[in-house]
Amino acid sequence: MSLRLGGLAVDGLSAVLLVTLAVVLAAVLVFAAGERYGARFYGLMVLFAAAMAVTVTATDLLMLLMGWEVMGAMSYALIGYAWSDADRVRSADVAFLTTRTADMGLYAAAGFALAGAHSLRLDALAQADGPWRDLIAAGIAVSALGKSAQLPFSFWLARAMSGPSPVSALLHSATMVAAGAYLLMRVHPLLAATGWADALVAWAGAVTALVLGAVALAQRDLKQLLAASTCAQIGFMVLAAGAGEVGAGTAQLVAHAAVKSLLFLCAGAWLVALGTQRLDELRGAARRHRLVGAAFAVGALALAGLPPLSLWVTKDEVLAGLPPGLLAVGLAASVVSAAYAAKALFAVFRPAEGGGVRVPVLGQVPLVVLAFAAGVLGVLGLPVAAEAWRRLLGVPDESGTDTRVLALSGTLALITVAAVGFVRRVPAPGWAAEWLYLERAAGAAVVRPAFAVARALARFDDRVVDGSVRGVARGGRWAASLTGRRIEIRMDGLTRVVARAARTLAVLARRPQTGQIHMYYAQAAVVLAVLVAIAVLAG
Repeated sequence: MSLRLGGLAVDGLSAVLLVTLAVVLAAVLVFAAGERYGARFYGLMVLFAAAMAVTVTATDLLMLLMGWEVMGAMSYALIGYAWSDADRVRSADVAFLTTRTADMGLYAAAGFALAGAHSLRLDALAQADGPWRDLIAAGIAVSALGKSAQLPFSFWLARAMSGPSPVSALLHSATMVAAGAYLLMRVHPLLAATGWADALVAWAGAVTALVLGAVALAQRDLKQLLAASTCAQIGFMVLAAGAGEVGAGTAQLVAHAAVKSLLFLCAGAWLVALGTQRLDELRGAARRHRLVGAAFAVGALALAGLPPLSLWVTKDEVLAGLPPGLLAVGLAASVVSAAYAAKALFAVFRPAEGGGVRVPVLGQVPLVVLAFAAGVLGVLGLPVAAEAWRRLLGVPDESGTDTRVLALSGTLALITVAAVGFVRRVPAPGWAAEWLYLERAAGAAVVRPAFAVARALARFDDRVVDGSVRGVARGGRWAASLTGRRIEIRMDGLTRVVARAARTLAVLARRPQTGQIHMYYAQAAVVLAVLVAIAVLAG
């Protein structure tokens, strides 16, 4: 059952995403109302959300690209919202150019779809002809992994932290970063039809969940920790898309949206009140305003995967039924997620002196709502609701929750959180703290070679192309000057000779013009005699 309008349609999957988007957007805007942003901010946020709504309801690649591109443009404007700050604008540039580079895959996929499937409809892509189907899947996978900040594109999300905290809350939960995972779940039949793309996507998500979890664990900045954790948690959704667990992946997306928007809003409240987001300077921040601290605790414990909170169930529903290799990586990633969530939680709850944190009453309401959702949305993965959930989404029966994996994951999460509580300092190796040096690698492998080629082409243009044009111009000027000095003088002389001859003939021609009729008759007689003589001689 779906509602269609042109290239847009609302079915079970898109309806769930639209409701999630609406709830998170309302919560974020209500919270932001206390921070006195201007009309430009709210306009950009609404356009950002509208572009996501077009993306999730698009039924063909043309409409998808429209929403996809507007969403990218709005993210650029929001990350660089404080445009007078050069560092923030530079971060917006990096984020925008990285995602735009990956977006080229979606344009390529649209071209391949016209060639191989003769249609841009998403539900027709799996029926494309042999090699075209593989090319379409590759293009969509690259674009989706880039949009969702999966390896090797993850570093742009670190740059996105330069934007206001409400922007981060929306960006990381229900809009742009989730869009790539959503797209992969939407086109899972295409991935499965290739015989290789589904496995590639699943492993990309699993490896990102594990490696970016380690990156999150090494961070000393709260927003950077949350950003890396977003990459890791989105990795579970990408893993679900590759494994064909669309219902589980969607439940993970919805629960994660509530958890991550809650955590970013709490971080934003502390940033405004305390002027810092460094973990060592946020010591005791959760105790200075109990409601913010309690809300952050619920979100952090849910992120850690502690029973009975939401991500404990939804994440393990993703892991259920996986082959042993993927399951091992997924369980390792869930342990790491418990570690970085515990690190953030203990950092803000350790005792410290300081004044209270004031949060407007209006801003407290979204925190309460999101904390409640972060606690209870795990019901989506429980057997009592799983069948109805899959029926709503219109997906086939899946593996469902495995109680053994659920118990193992919950136990590991509890042990990990307790262990982090006894550790004074979590190791922070440079490779992890610096986001695997991904931005440096991109600069060395892509940016610097591109600039080198651009400089070489500029030199070629300046020296060869422009030199040739200037040479032709100089030749033209030389030929013109040569003509003026040598040829034009002779031509002027010839012209003067012709003119003098014409004047002489004119003078001679005027002499017979006496005005006397008998002279005209005599002249006519002479001419006639000459003609007769010529005729006689010729005969």
